[in-house]
Amino acid sequence: MSGQAEVREVREVREDLEASSGSATAMLRTVVGSTLRPLGGWMSAAGAVELMAALGVPAATARSSLARLCARGVLVREPRDAVAGYALDPAAVPMLERGDARIFGERAAPASWCLVSFSFPEHQRAQRHRLRRTLAALGCGTVADGLWIGPDALESELAEVAHAFGADLFTGSHLAMPSTPDLSSALARWYDLPAIRGLHESFLSRFQSAPPPADDRDAFALWIRLLDEWRVIPYRDPGLPAEALPADWPGAASAALFARLNAALAGPALAFAAGTARADRDASAPR
Repeated sequence: MSGQAEVREVREVREDLEASSGSATAMLRTVVGSTLRPLGGWMSAAGAVELMAALGVPAATARSSLARLCARGVLVREPRDAVAGYALDPAAVPMLERGDARIFGERAAPASWCLVSFSFPEHQRAQRHRLRRTLAALGCGTVADGLWIGPDALESELAEVAHAFGADLFTGSHLAMPSTPDLSSALARWYDLPAIRGLHESFLSRFQSAPPPADDRDAFALWIRLLDEWRVIPYRDPGLPAEALPADWPGAASAALFARLNAALAGPALAFAAGTARADRDASAPR
């Protein structure tokens, strides 16, 4: 496999990880990304099923989701001390670390922009489609058919993409921020602002009135659902400048809510995960 194909394969796995939320496999990806590294990179098969049970996922569905993550290069089957279990695939760790930076990182307004320019002949339509999907998944907007734009915080990721696909990346002071009125108009053309607004408002609606968890198990379930729904948002809204958005834009409120709940829930949630992930009893036994 060529270097370019390897980068593309990893990128497509990453895109799949970040593209959606809510399904059993998506929640398991969130469990893996948020708990496995703090717990040493391994969990028993029974423990994984029990963690998913805390999210209301049946054992059979949990096992199917585990198999999918193994097929996608996120987990590997690895027994320890005669106990069936799963470890992180080392190749997935950089992907998860990049995800951490986006999900938990500071959402600073851009100082300038990056442009990605590309053109593919008709017989490379599939390649063109993959690149568009990748740019959209990273949080870029569309200026024209072969010209995409993103804030300067995406420069390192876009450089990797441009290299893998043979596209051109333009950065620097000549792409500085336009005036606020011009930028407001441009953002409405580049990005699907109503859809992004909907993501923020849905997040606020779901979690603003969430009752306090009764115990660590409840904290774990709420934390994973919080992460699973939030993790999509920084990729759709990669820190768009507030001064160029409508006055009632809900982005700051949803980011503040996420930060507050994450700080409150992470400790008890990880305590529950630590006590559950290494369970070696029969996961099919009645609970």
